[in-house]
Amino acid sequence: MPLGGGNKCGRCHKTVYFAEEVLCDGRSFHRSCFLCMVCGKNLDSTTVAVHMDEVYCKGCYGKKYGPKGYGYGQGAGTLSTDKGESLGITHEEPAPHHPTSNPNPSKLAQKFGGSDKCSRCGKAVYAAEKVIGAGNSWHKVGCFTCATCNKSLESTTQADKDGEIYCKSCYGKHFGPKGFGYGQGAGALSHTQ
Repeated sequence: MPLGGGNKCGRCHKTVYFAEEVLCDGRSFHRSCFLCMVCGKNLDSTTVAVHMDEVYCKGCYGKKYGPKGYGYGQGAGTLSTDKGESLGITHEEPAPHHPTSNPNPSKLAQKFGGSDKCSRCGKAVYAAEKVIGAGNSWHKVGCFTCATCNKSLESTTQADKDGEIYCKSCYGKHFGPKGFGYGQGAGALSHTQ
């Protein structure tokens, strides 16, 4: 983030502050600047289409860069000759495709440095094997176990204390109430000194 409070807008190149920021394709925009380059419609994540460094609504993008010819008209069996000149669209040869050199395509992984780390083993935890407990990520198999007895846990059978997870039984033994009536089984007495 450059000095001056925020990123620069992809359209007007002025500072964009957090409250008014819209992110698209790695660039920041003011909400009021996040408009189609051709027709000026307001855009959002469901209506935006990006080509090079320009943002379009899906309609204008389709007219400018979409398929042309028989079968791509407005209705069944029509041939559209409208190339969008009325909207100020000029036609040019498409730029050659340059594949990304980034081996990890996930924008989230790029921003936060990859996957979460397991609180028990410290290795990477991926979405298919991840369980959240005590506010941390854990491997479902092998790591999401009681810190005391190593019993496998579920989200409904775990209790946490200071970032560590326990089964309800061990949690009760270590951190639950002590004294008469709080024994291990029915009618059991516990002597604590």
